[in-house]
Amino acid sequence: MTSVRVPGAVAPSSRTPGRSSVPQPAPAPSPVVSTFASAAPTAAELLDFVRRTAADRDLVDSLPLDPEGRTWVRLDGPGGSEAWLIGWPPGTGTGWHDHAESLGAFATARGALTENALAVRLPASGWKTLELADGLDRSRRLSEGDGRAFGRHHVHEVLNESPDTHAVSVHAYYPPLPLIRRFSRTDAVLRLEQVERPEDWQ
Repeated sequence: MTSVRVPGAVAPSSRTPGRSSVPQPAPAPSPVVSTFASAAPTAAELLDFVRRTAADRDLVDSLPLDPEGRTWVRLDGPGGSEAWLIGWPPGTGTGWHDHAESLGAFATARGALTENALAVRLPASGWKTLELADGLDRSRRLSEGDGRAFGRHHVHEVLNESPDTHAVSVHAYYPPLPLIRRFSRTDAVLRLEQVERPEDWQ
């Protein structure tokens, strides 16, 4: 069995120059039991789930790590959410993207990740290029055990900036990702480059 490639906040490592992805066998992770009712999970509940899952040493240790590219397996998230366990070699990242109408959360299980985000909700459609106003950039470092939740249309990139330490994280989205918009950025100019849909990553 090869590792599952995850969309969204976990874009394929081929997006990082000089890296190539080598599929790795992935053992089936131990199931993570949801304690939430069948109602749609909130962002706070997704955050609780990813933090608890990131603290599961056996599950985190079951993920095969590839020094040349990211690896990932899909997990059972709470209330029908989409969840992923992801390994990040040093120097890998997602590029700028959003998660459309999905809420989300992620937590670092090992190492540290950096999130660069925009403090603005972008129009859902009708544009190809936007010039961003000053003061919209936010950056945070999430060390082992740290997590964060986000709302609909959250735009960010996630990076493992360590030169030598592999990071592992847990991500969850609800509803399961209907699409992902990918952007390029040059200074204050954000350009829509691609729209991916579930058939592109499933």
